Amino acid sequence: MGSAGFILMINLAVAGLLAAAFMAIAVYGTGRASARWLAFSYLLGMAYFAIEFSIPSFSEARLPVVAAFAVFLGATIAFNGGLAHKYGVRPPWAPMLCFLAVASAAVYLVQDLPRQSLARMMAYQLPYAAMQFTALGIVLSSRQRLGWLDHVLALVLGASAVQFASKPFIAGALGGWGANPQAYVQTAYALVSQSLGTVFGLALALLALAVLVRDALSEATSKSETDALSRLFNRGGFERHAVFAMRDAVRRGVPVALVIADLDYFKSINDNYGHACGDRVIETFAGFLREAAAEHHVAGRIGGEEFAIILPGTNLAAARLFAEGARNAFGALPIEGLPADHRCSASFGVAELAADEGFADLLRRADAALYEAKNAGRDCVRVSGVLRRRQTPTIFNGKG
Repeated sequence: MGSAGFILMINLAVAGLLAAAFMAIAVYGTGRASARWLAFSYLLGMAYFAIEFSIPSFSEARLPVVAAFAVFLGATIAFNGGLAHKYGVRPPWAPMLCFLAVASAAVYLVQDLPRQSLARMMAYQLPYAAMQFTALGIVLSSRQRLGWLDHVLALVLGASAVQFASKPFIAGALGGWGANPQAYVQTAYALVSQSLGTVFGLALALLALAVLVRDALSEATSKSETDALSRLFNRGGFERHAVFAMRDAVRRGVPVALVIADLDYFKSINDNYGHACGDRVIETFAGFLREAAAEHHVAGRIGGEEFAIILPGTNLAAARLFAEGARNAFGALPIEGLPADHRCSASFGVAELAADEGFADLLRRADAALYEAKNAGRDCVRVSGVLRRRQTPTIFNGKG
């Protein structure tokens, strides 16, 4: 067995391991449709390497050569399908499958050209390059927010496409790809071609795996930080994201305010109308917060009937107006399951971050303002007014 044949065997084993890795993600992880297509892609890769390894045993190699080409091109198409599912792009199945049929027929026909013909080599390699450029287009056309890992994947896809397009010229520089298909695995070009295939195939697989694992970890983190009923952050998730938002606001030199709300007489709603009605009250208030909050705001359910929202770029006066608007709007909302004339209310505490103050102090002051609102009869807003030094909380009664 020559060096190229040895690399073919390595590629066969690596493709099998990668197929198993993607299948494990498909069974146990997130992005299952994407992982299944990627696993299928590397199963086809195994079939391709097996056919390539067996070609020297055929006396007439036309059909196995075309079969190897079609299977490997099919593997790139399946890979593109996996990427399309991952990046939320509609897979272009019809154009890709038509391209597979046309390219396979072209490879069958160019078998009659001289073995070292540039046109013959182009017919083999350019379809692979086209599918890699298609994969690059899929990633870049995604409407999802792309991270640095996605951009690295796009870069490697582009480089892989270029290396496929350059292979005919590499073959010419290295003396061709053998006098016949049976001699291919003994050529210097076969060694270089299979080595490049190993490097790029492994790099793309590892990057795709890393993207899927990143998404799985992100989903798990999101679930652990999200309150199931309100679909807002739970207390732990809120505090973590609020601290990040607060630090970013401080870094940019803009004010940041915190609003805490508590649903009034919530226990009586549960006692008189049932916990299902209580859940609908929570869902209604949480839905209102989601609609009222801007993209850079952070909202969470930090207790049974207690909510908080941090407002970067908002000073005390604006945060007070936000809380008052929320109080008025929520008080006018009908709640399914409650009597038509029953309206729910909430009490609010507001604080603005002071100089050299941490999140714990800001939370404590907003909570103290909320306590003032509850003691003042509920359904009102209280603010803790602090400029540079802590001052006695000032009162703003939303009811006048």
